[in-house]
Amino acid sequence: MNSLDDSAALPPPSRDIKTIVNAGLKRRHAAERRFRWFGLAAISLGLAFVVLMFANIIGKGYPAFWQTFIELPVAFDPAVIDPEGRRDPKALADADYAALIRASLRGLFPRVEGRRDLRELYGLVSSNAPFRLRGQVLDDPALIGATRSVWVLASAKVDTLIKGNINRTLDESLRPISDQEIAWVDRLIADGRLEQRFNTILFGNGDSREPEQAGIRGALMGSFYTLLITFLLSFPIGVATAVYLEEFAPKNRWTDLIEVNINNLAAVPSIVFGLLGLAVFINFFGLPRSAPLVGGLVLSLMTLPVIIIAGRAALTSVPPSIREAALGMGASKLQMVGHHVLPLAMPGMLTGSIIGMARALGESAPLLMIGMVAFIVDVPRGFTDPATVLPVQIYLWADLPERAFVERTSAAIMVLLGFMILMNGLAIVLRKRFERRW
Repeated sequence: MNSLDDSAALPPPSRDIKTIVNAGLKRRHAAERRFRWFGLAAISLGLAFVVLMFANIIGKGYPAFWQTFIELPVAFDPAVIDPEGRRDPKALADADYAALIRASLRGLFPRVEGRRDLRELYGLVSSNAPFRLRGQVLDDPALIGATRSVWVLASAKVDTLIKGNINRTLDESLRPISDQEIAWVDRLIADGRLEQRFNTILFGNGDSREPEQAGIRGALMGSFYTLLITFLLSFPIGVATAVYLEEFAPKNRWTDLIEVNINNLAAVPSIVFGLLGLAVFINFFGLPRSAPLVGGLVLSLMTLPVIIIAGRAALTSVPPSIREAALGMGASKLQMVGHHVLPLAMPGMLTGSIIGMARALGESAPLLMIGMVAFIVDVPRGFTDPATVLPVQIYLWADLPERAFVERTSAAIMVLLGFMILMNGLAIVLRKRFERRW
């Protein structure tokens, strides 16, 4: 009986062991291949969604970079512009230039009668057309009494029709433009009085209730002033804090508490910083609401933890031999940090700062809390002027129902993504340019 038990405990022949090992290898290799395919599928799916998102944004946004204009033969009637003939600039500025636009349109379509039809006819051009005529007359009063061809901005519905975003086959009641208006537009196209040009208004104007007049210049300048304040405050304070904590601060419970809080602040939702800015900077200190100054202060608080963490990581990456060599040559600790460690860590600090600034550029939640969601028409000229920023402008336009604002929303997203890609590319270039290997 014992001999049988002993024979059962003996290992199987070598051929069986090899078979078992080979089978195990095949299973492991198959599992590795499956894992690799799962990884490739996940990456492909992620890239497909990114491509789909960019295609959707670009497909909707690129038409906004073109705008429709209408050529009108305008008679600069002295009886309307300057009936007294004094060429007084104030009188010229207050003239009824809209009457000249209406007279020009009636001259192109003389058979149009009736208040409703005339209202539709006048609606072919944008409401800023009279201001264009006023600017031309103020620049050159010699135009008074002459007839000139003037290209004026078309209305949003005409621009949307020309870009193919209105289905002509729908019933008239389901379209924002009537059959009669479509016939007038076709007549203008046949006469060569309608063309599309690059939309300088998008980059030259502030916000507007009229889609064809709305631009992102006010938001761009607001973002510039806000980010300038953010960088001027967060970068020096963040670098100084990182240097002190990493190189000079004693290791005790207080510095440990500070480090833990900095790490926690980096994960705090951004809207909490907006609430803090509303309570402290606006309600307590009385700073102006919806100003780049307050926006920069709020974003500085949000960006500081990111810069501090990146700065400490950059300082840690500097080899200890650099410090030891500098101290061995008689340098003080301050000289060692300022002349040797900090220059070597600066590329990493700049990279972290730029990434933090890129995150601040795309933030909207904290700025909504301090009032930068207001409708601002004028372009800000300073740090205390009312302003908005690009993400908030996108948020405002996305909530509007007009089809033309959909184009401008996507175009503003394209501009924002372009700036963020540029900033992240700058961070990569700086890291590659100044990176040193040991």
